[in-house]
Amino acid sequence: MAVTKEFAEYLATREKMQIPAPWDMTREEHRILTLPNPEFIGVPEEVFSVEHKIIAGPNSYLPIRIYRPSSEPNLPVMLYIHGGGWVIGNMDGFEPTVRSLVNKANIVIVQVQYQKAPEHPFPTPFNDCYAALEWIVNNQESLKIDASKIGVGGDSAGGNLAAAVAIKARDTKLVDLAFQMLVYPCTGYDGTLPSAINNAEGYGLTSKVMRWFESQYAGTKEDFNNPYAFPAVCKDFSGLAPAVVVTAEYDPLADDGRVYAGLLEGGGVKVIFKEYEGAIHGFNALAGVAPKVAKDVQEFLAHSINSFMGRS
Repeated sequence: MAVTKEFAEYLATREKMQIPAPWDMTREEHRILTLPNPEFIGVPEEVFSVEHKIIAGPNSYLPIRIYRPSSEPNLPVMLYIHGGGWVIGNMDGFEPTVRSLVNKANIVIVQVQYQKAPEHPFPTPFNDCYAALEWIVNNQESLKIDASKIGVGGDSAGGNLAAAVAIKARDTKLVDLAFQMLVYPCTGYDGTLPSAINNAEGYGLTSKVMRWFESQYAGTKEDFNNPYAFPAVCKDFSGLAPAVVVTAEYDPLADDGRVYAGLLEGGGVKVIFKEYEGAIHGFNALAGVAPKVAKDVQEFLAHSINSFMGRS
C-alpha cells in the first residue's frame, strides 16, 4: 500500500522545514533542530509514578527514569533504550511511547540516557546501556520487580543497543532475559539490502543519513564486525531471549528487522514479527502524527511481550 495520509502529510511538513543534512551543520545545531516536537510525538499519558535517578556508568554518571503503572510489587521490567542514530535523541522524545507501554503492558520501565557519538562512539553507548541492565539486576529488591521477568527494548538505534545488550547478557550470563522488544532496529550495516535501496530517499530517514550515523558510531573495521555494535554479525543466536520485532514498510531499515528476525528464528529463538504497511521509520514515536497507528503498535508490543511471560 502507499504511505498513509498522516505520514505523507508529516513528510511534507518536514520537507517544508528544510532541515539541513547532519553533516552540513554542527553537532549542537543538529541536536537542537531534532529536539522532540510535541506536535509530532504526542502528549504523554499519566502513569502512577516517574522517579528520576542518577546511576554510575562505566565512565560517567547516567540519568535514568523509572516508570510505574501502579504500586503493585513484583511486576516485570523493561530497560528501554531510545533511538536517534546513536548521535541525537533523548529520553524526553520517547516519553509518550514509554508511558503508553507502561500502562498497556502493566510493566515497570527504566529508561536510560546514554552518552552519544561521535564524542562517545562505540563501545561507550553500548557499555552505558549494559551498565543500566546491570543496575536493574543488582537493584531488583529495591525496585520491587519480578527478577525472572526482565527484558530489554528500544526503537531504531535503541533497538540496535537493546539487541546487543541481549547478546552480552547471554554471553556473560548476567540474567536470563524474558524478552526483547526491537522496533525498526538497525541491526547491521548492509546498504545493499532491498529496503535500503527501495526506501533510500523520500520517507524521512534516508539510507545516506543512516550510513552517516553508522560512521559516527563505529570508527573501525573491528567495530563494524563486533556483534555488540551490529548484532546481525553475531555468529551464534542460540539462547537469546524471545523477541518481538516490528518494522515499517517505507523504512530503509525494514530489512534490518526482517533479516534479524530470521537470524533469531534460525538460532531457535521464538520471534513475533510484524511489518506495518504504509508506515515510515519512527512511527512508534509519532503519536501526534498518527495516534491510531501508534496506539495499535503499542498495544501489539504490549501483548507480545506479555505473551512471552505467560501474562496474556
